[in-house]
Amino acid sequence: MPVSSMSDSKIKDFIKKNALALKVSECKKIVELIGRDPTMTELHMFNIEWSEHCSYKSSRETLKMLPTSGPTVIQGPKEDAGIIRFSNINGEQYGIVIAHESHNHPSQVVPYEGAATGIGGIVRDVLCMGSRVIATADPLRFGDPHKQKKNYVKYVANAVVDGIAGYSNPIGIPNLAGDVYFNSSFDDNCLVNVVSLGLIKEDEIIHSSAPEDAEDYDIVVVGKATDNSGFGGAAFASLVLDEQEEEYNKGAVQVPDPFLKNILIRSTESVFKEIRKKGLKLGFKDMGAGGIMCASSELCESGGFGADIDIDKIHVSMKDLPPYVIACGETQERFTWISPPDFTQKILKIYNEDFELPMVAEGAQAKVIGKVTKKTDYILRHKGKIVCNVPVDALTKGIRYDRERKELKRSFKEPLLEEPSDYGKTALRLLSHPNIASKAAIYKHYDTEVQGLAVIRPGEADAGVQAPITNSRSALALSVDHNPLYSRINPYLGSINAVAESMRNVAAVGAVPYGMTDCLNFGNPEVPEAFDDFVRSVQGLSDAAKKLCWKGDKKSPVPFVSGNVSFYNESATGKQVDPSPIIACLGYMDDYRKAITMKLKEHDSALFLVGERKDELGGSVYYSINNELGKNVPEIDLEKEKSMIYAVIDCIDKGLLLSCHDISDGGLLTTLSEMILGGEADGIIGARISLDFSSLRTDKILFSESSGFVFEVNDKDIDKVRSVFDSYNLKLINIGKTANSESLIINKKDKQVMNLSIEELKKAWTSGLAEALR
Repeated sequence: MPVSSMSDSKIKDFIKKNALALKVSECKKIVELIGRDPTMTELHMFNIEWSEHCSYKSSRETLKMLPTSGPTVIQGPKEDAGIIRFSNINGEQYGIVIAHESHNHPSQVVPYEGAATGIGGIVRDVLCMGSRVIATADPLRFGDPHKQKKNYVKYVANAVVDGIAGYSNPIGIPNLAGDVYFNSSFDDNCLVNVVSLGLIKEDEIIHSSAPEDAEDYDIVVVGKATDNSGFGGAAFASLVLDEQEEEYNKGAVQVPDPFLKNILIRSTESVFKEIRKKGLKLGFKDMGAGGIMCASSELCESGGFGADIDIDKIHVSMKDLPPYVIACGETQERFTWISPPDFTQKILKIYNEDFELPMVAEGAQAKVIGKVTKKTDYILRHKGKIVCNVPVDALTKGIRYDRERKELKRSFKEPLLEEPSDYGKTALRLLSHPNIASKAAIYKHYDTEVQGLAVIRPGEADAGVQAPITNSRSALALSVDHNPLYSRINPYLGSINAVAESMRNVAAVGAVPYGMTDCLNFGNPEVPEAFDDFVRSVQGLSDAAKKLCWKGDKKSPVPFVSGNVSFYNESATGKQVDPSPIIACLGYMDDYRKAITMKLKEHDSALFLVGERKDELGGSVYYSINNELGKNVPEIDLEKEKSMIYAVIDCIDKGLLLSCHDISDGGLLTTLSEMILGGEADGIIGARISLDFSSLRTDKILFSESSGFVFEVNDKDIDKVRSVFDSYNLKLINIGKTANSESLIINKKDKQVMNLSIEELKKAWTSGLAEALR
């Protein structure tokens, strides 16, 4: 394409006509790098590799603020998944592989397929490290189900949940955690973030790079026959969504095939066994964004090599596909191996004969398509002609932007609300709000029991818990968190709250937080205010991770070992989603038998609060049900927060707590109600609570979302619990007792604030989300 001789306006027209996401300046940069005008295939390749989705061209410098190393890290964020040290069993060191991605744009346009392929992609990322995939999690954000766009919001939400279930259930991967928030900022852009975990022995890790001696190794493509589905998906994810282009955008969404994936997982695990038996080193990478081109170029470049590929050897399911579609299409259920020639036949036999891929799906197979070359050029051949010949590092290393920042002027105020005249009715309204109500309407769609690893399931506690190694008591805990309204008000504090809550949730089951991932969902980075929100948010994540340090070594931060940035979450009208840095926190336990849930266990036990109630209701659900937003987002004292987390972990480790629940959405009232109900809403133990410990107005005591915990203690252990909290210089408040009566009774200054039966609590809490999605 004669870019060098075209005017800027003609280049711009050409970009639009060919549905490219490149800028005019980027097209000129390509000419500069390769020393000539690019072919159409090369333009499409750069279009994908230089997208925000692949290159991180706006975010890479900012991400350097995050701590990514430490004693718990086996591998940080340099490949498709990070690895955190787990447990040493009989001299063998195990790690937990964790990846965190987004599939936002596809899920807004084609919700079922978008969500399903989001799960498919994240599972591939974890599998490709050589691990056994053991869990998924799904943080979700949808529009307001009660306002103008409610019908489409409900359609998207229900289809997304069906898509996640429709993919993860057939491939046999259990759901371990998730959360969901609804507000109008997500009306035009839902967020579908996905997390996956895998188990790996440290000496069996497979890397997504060509081994150091890989010259003349085979490039092997495995899986579904290539078609045109998902072509340009990476570039599509780096553009603003426009409803006027909805039909065209659907073509950028991949098509899932979970039943083929099931076979691919099992056959790939068989290849892993052969590799370990022979002591070989191979490169392995999933085909996600950019398809064959992206996977093969990144595998070769990261090892210091180039590639020579014959596109005609790639198995396809459609006739007359252009070479750039075959090379860059994002057909699902595919992988790329870099294999020594004398092992390649074993790979082909396992996939094509032992597991009969061609019989599972039409055209599916494993096939050699090219060679790794010493010369560091990336060459594609098609019908006897070279359609691409570029330096591989020019393709993969992308470009960088130093984006302009401008602080958004925020003028939020605290509302002047009168106290509720009926606290009981207010409490029930709060509990039925979809951001608080039981999430069973979502997670009941998912298989949480497959593989038989579950210790604590979704809904039963603040984090899910698994024991992934047979005959070992070592356990992991997982939580995903972030309140978008906090970040709407204050991006920096919103991020600090996300990290703190994710760690509290892991601590509340008894696990030590020791690793995190992030999925950073923001608007258009070319808008200075949006980019400033992004930078402030990352700074908040960094500060919290460094100060809420790892309990095993108080000088080490809790590291971010993997993550993702999703920009351009805005509509064509300029409406951006709330800044949404969604955190996944991983925790470790020596003995899964010590894990506890939030459900009250005994009559007449003591209930304690740690964490002062403050006038911090900005972004709270209480304000939301009163159609207010507020200003006072919880400001966390990170030293006290760390002490609270450590003290709770110590008490659970010593077996001193019967149940525990952190305070977040909905405040103290929600925490108490959920402890009474339990995850299955089958609780029968009530509580009598006194609010005399605080001089705040009653609604602020009950509904403030200041950080803290409530936990249940048998009378015989009270002194021991006090001793633990005294050692951390923390104030412990006895707020009441569990009760034989099946009700929540709250008093203040000898006056009854509310008296709600468990049945009333249950009806409100279990119906809210189900009705919102109906």
